[in-house]
Amino acid sequence: MPLQLVSENGKIDVADQVIAVIAGSAALDCYGLVGMASRKGFKDGIAELLGRENLSRGVEVRHEGELVHLDLYVIVSYGTKISEVAHNIQSKVKYVLEEVVGLKVDIVNVNVQGVRVLK
Repeated sequence: MPLQLVSENGKIDVADQVIAVIAGSAALDCYGLVGMASRKGFKDGIAELLGRENLSRGVEVRHEGELVHLDLYVIVSYGTKISEVAHNIQSKVKYVLEEVVGLKVDIVNVNVQGVRVLK
């Protein structure tokens, strides 16, 4: 269900996939994040790491009236403080969506699906 913004010049429809791509791109800018994980969960006990072309597959968008709720599925870097990385992701995603798109973001849930060692 696309989000509809009304301005003095008319209506703007923003698709959920657009919101998901913007949120995924904002999250990837955060230190300690290796990449987005598939929402499907684990395959053989290992989280599937998504490439930049599949950012929307790691983000779930829900609408509660005017508010947007997001679930991000991520893989973090080994050696980073997971809670700090998750908090940074929440802050960055909320800021970008509110400033760039003009959405009212209520909840940003970060689901850590795995930890990867970077070489």
